[in-house]
Amino acid sequence: MGDFIELQNVSKRFDDLVAVNNVSLSLKQGEVFSLLGPSGCGKTTLLRILAGFQMPDSGSVLLNGQDITRLPANKRAVNTVFQNYALFPHMTVWENIAFGLRMSRKPSQEIRKEVGEMIELMELGDHAHKKPHMISGGQKQRVAIARALVNKPQLLLLDEPLAALDLKLRQRMLIELDSIHDEVGITFLYITHDQGEAMSLSDRIGVMNLGRIEQIGTPAEIYEAPQSSFVAAFIGDTNFLNGRVCETVSAEYCRIDVESIGRVIAWNDKNLKPGDSVNLSVRPEKFRLFRNRPPDSEHRNLVQAKVVDLIYMGSSTKYRLECGDYILIVEQQHGRYLLDEKPITWDETIWLGWHAEDGYMLQRYEEKDEALMALGEDMT
Repeated sequence: MGDFIELQNVSKRFDDLVAVNNVSLSLKQGEVFSLLGPSGCGKTTLLRILAGFQMPDSGSVLLNGQDITRLPANKRAVNTVFQNYALFPHMTVWENIAFGLRMSRKPSQEIRKEVGEMIELMELGDHAHKKPHMISGGQKQRVAIARALVNKPQLLLLDEPLAALDLKLRQRMLIELDSIHDEVGITFLYITHDQGEAMSLSDRIGVMNLGRIEQIGTPAEIYEAPQSSFVAAFIGDTNFLNGRVCETVSAEYCRIDVESIGRVIAWNDKNLKPGDSVNLSVRPEKFRLFRNRPPDSEHRNLVQAKVVDLIYMGSSTKYRLECGDYILIVEQQHGRYLLDEKPITWDETIWLGWHAEDGYMLQRYEEKDEALMALGEDMT
C-alpha cells in the first residue's frame, strides 16, 4: 500500500482560533485511518478540508500526487458520511442511494445495477422502498454509507458516524463497517472521539490535540508506547506517577524517586538522565495484587496500598487503591475465579506489583502537569 492522500503543512484559523496547526499527514491506499481526539481538537476541520467543504489558509492536499487543495467538493473522488446521516426524508432508501448517480446523469440501467448491488451488500433488500423515518438507526447508517460508496469514491470520510447509536448497536455497526471495508477495499478516514471505536476499527490512528497531531501509529503502538503524556492519558485509562530519575541501573533501566511512594525501577528507553522529571505511565491491567508480599524480583516493583473502592465487573474487578498521595486504578481479569478463596476487599492493605517494563516513562514538562493529571483523572 502506497501513500495516496497527503496533507502537507495544512493550517486553518477561525478568527483567533487555530483549528488546524501545520498538520502533515499521509494515508495509505486501502487502510482504515482514524483521527482521534477530544472535542475542539481540529479533527472535523481537517475532515472538511479533505472533503473540500473548507479551504485551508495554507498548505496542500494531494490525491494520488494531484493537488486538489482548491478543487470543489463535487469534483473530488471523496465522499462523506455525516453524524446525522443527512438522508433525504422524502426519498425512499433506493432513491437516496441512487441520488448521486442520477446527479451524475448515469444511464438508468447502470443506476439500477449499481444501486441493486449496494442494497445487497448492505443487506437492505427488505427496506429498499421505505423512507428513512420507517427504518432503524443502524439501517439509516447503512443507507448513508451505501449512498457514499455507490459513487465509487477513492476515499470515504466518516464523521462520528456511530455517535447517534446506542452502545450495543455501535458495537455491531463497528463489525459491519469492518466487513464493508474488507468488501470494498477503499480507504476510510474515520473521525471519532471514542477511543474504543478507533482502537477496534483502525489500521492506524492519529491522535489530535489543540490542532496538531501528537502521534501516529497502530492501535498497539499508540496504547503501549505513547509519545506524550496527553496520548497516554487520552487512550484508555492510565496512572501517572510523578518523579525524577535518581540513578541509572544499566543501559536499559533507571530508578525513579516517585513523590510520596519512594524509589521504583523503570525501563529507560528515553535515555533520561538523573535529575530529569518524568511521568511514569502504568496501565491499570499491568498491576498485580498480592495479599502477602511475594518474593523480591530484580525488575519488579512492590509497594503497599489500601483498597478504597472496588467494582466487580464480571470478567474483571476494578480497584481504586490509596498509595502514598495517589489514588491508583487497577483492573484484574478473572482468569479463574475461586468462590472458596477470600477475595481482596475494601479497607484491606495489600501489595501492588508491576514489572519495570510495564511502566512507560515520559519526560515531564512542568507547566503541563496540572492539565495532564486532570485529563488522566477524567479518563479513569
